[in-house]
Amino acid sequence: MSPAPAESRSPSSDGHNGHVVQLEDVFKIYPMGDENVRALDGVTLTFERGSFVSIMGPSGSGKSTMLNLLGCLDRPTTGRYLLEGRDVNTLNDDELSALRLSHLGFIFQSFNLIPQLTVQENIELPLYYQDLDPEESAVRAVELAGQVGLGDRLKHRPTELSGGQMQRVAVARALANNPSLLLADEPTGNLDSSTSRQIMHLLEDLNVQGKTIIVVTHEKEIADHTRRQVYMRDGRVDRIEGDDA
Repeated sequence: MSPAPAESRSPSSDGHNGHVVQLEDVFKIYPMGDENVRALDGVTLTFERGSFVSIMGPSGSGKSTMLNLLGCLDRPTTGRYLLEGRDVNTLNDDELSALRLSHLGFIFQSFNLIPQLTVQENIELPLYYQDLDPEESAVRAVELAGQVGLGDRLKHRPTELSGGQMQRVAVARALANNPSLLLADEPTGNLDSSTSRQIMHLLEDLNVQGKTIIVVTHEKEIADHTRRQVYMRDGRVDRIEGDDA
């Protein structure tokens, strides 16, 4: 990831130049009564392909707003968010949904698995919305289940799994559409410390394989697994630590 102060950078006018994500002087403003709250206050960042970054900060720092923006669940009030070179603000809702489906994978703190579906069916779910051939979807799901260590749990339902196993299913599901960007929102928040380390080691392995991963967390020990840490405060990037990504 290659950050720079907003005042020292000129927003690019074309392409992504190898970046998965470009945020250029991004503001997100919410009206609250007679006042406007700047949830994001002029953020400029780039995330390169293959980076592994954590976003940290206290409550109200803007990290959740940042995640919603990166996940195309919200749009900037002003500024530009380019995902794979496409300006999110120029897309209509259908185009935004298509971009989200084809380029993003989500891992949630609460797993968000469908309890009536098996492990295999939960993993296949994103592929269903892409109208992939059912046989191809099944092969892909089996492959991913094996990759996250659940090849022997394909027919189990979420209620038959441990918390760590459920999160592994969520990771496999997030990988199903081979996303450009994997977004993890407090991915270990409901797990014990040992299981948390296992999940973070799994994400580390995925990053080594080339996946671009952004983790939002309030836990320093989780952020330490990432190669770079972005600390936010009052809607701005406060500091950045770690190796270049």
